Amino acid sequence: MESIPTKEEMLQALEERHGKELQSKFNNASVAICGLGGLGSNIAIVLARAGVGKLYLFDFDKVDLSNLNRQQYSVSQLGMYKTDALKENLHQIAPYVNVVTHTVRITENNIKELFDETDIICEAFDRPEEKAMLVNGITENFADKYLVAGSGMAGISSANSIKTRKIAKHFYLCGDETSDVSDGIGLVASRVMVCAAHQAHMVLRIIAEEFEV
Repeated sequence: MESIPTKEEMLQALEERHGKELQSKFNNASVAICGLGGLGSNIAIVLARAGVGKLYLFDFDKVDLSNLNRQQYSVSQLGMYKTDALKENLHQIAPYVNVVTHTVRITENNIKELFDETDIICEAFDRPEEKAMLVNGITENFADKYLVAGSGMAGISSANSIKTRKIAKHFYLCGDETSDVSDGIGLVASRVMVCAAHQAHMVLRIIAEEFEV
């Protein structure tokens, strides 16, 4: 079995891809991912691969068989809390990323205490009411923090309709903004991953100080 690369070796490999200046920004950033399903688990893996230094993972659910068609878990992790399972997977990919887990349901009452230390927040919930609660809570309590949310990624329609749109100075929305799980065909892995990639890429652009207009 090969030994794990050192932290310095992994950093050098990332710097060769991204450049030292940009990689330094990634290393020093902290991102919260709220919901670790099809969107959140894919967002986390992209950010870990990019070398984002600190990831806060929020979810209270456990890995279920129905999750495996689109979420970044394995059969051996069925029944595990998603926070624990994803942390395990992230450290297989990026062993030196600092992963902080919160196995808790985010509510209006605990938003203020949960997000003090994060630079950027990703909304990756399934239910519209939870999405609205988080967006409202962040914009009301942390107006200076960047929020990247997802809306509309269900079905088998063209992935080209999924886009990133700037809603406000610190708020970006990714998705087609129309499709819903209840409309017919549910969540298909490929389309969910496209939306997750939009969110993750917007996070990296924000860290790089490259903003949508």
